[in-house]
Amino acid sequence: FTIPGDISSAAYFLVAAAIHPDARIVVRGCGVNPTRTGIIDALVAMGAKIRVENERLEANEPLADIVVESSKLRGIEIGGAMIPRVIDEIPLLAVAGCFASGKTVIKDAAELRVKESDRIATVSRELTKMGAKIEELPDGMIIYGGKSLSGAEVDSHLDHRLAMSLAIASLMAEGETVINHAQVVNVSYP
Repeated sequence: FTIPGDISSAAYFLVAAAIHPDARIVVRGCGVNPTRTGIIDALVAMGAKIRVENERLEANEPLADIVVESSKLRGIEIGGAMIPRVIDEIPLLAVAGCFASGKTVIKDAAELRVKESDRIATVSRELTKMGAKIEELPDGMIIYGGKSLSGAEVDSHLDHRLAMSLAIASLMAEGETVINHAQVVNVSYP
């Protein structure tokens, strides 16, 4: 049997394709259990061109191929029942929000303050270093999208998800980005 790919790891490639002006990425054999696909739902709500193809069961788990193409994203509100479905992908959704038109509001996510780092503070601070406009809230953040990002020296704060999210942001930033403590990605990837 096949062990499905992890949607949390695939999420970085999904966002990379969505924010890049000329991209198409296919993630094959990815787990698509509905309890884990909040990132797909959030990106589709933002206008991402995502197709789930070749759906099948393997070892009683649903898996599929996920196709993502360059998209014109728009800001949305992420809160309530959606938060538990995307809690680990919120740093990455903040990156997507930077490249969306309008504002992306993330609320009801105070739990982020006690993850590997205070993800609300660190995501806001590090993306702001790259030129993003982000307003920190007690339980989330507001990302004002549509601004281009610039390369900068940023820090992962020893948080693997922040390091990977900053790497995706750097793909679209003008100039070089240096991510201090990037090796922390080894915690969860590959």
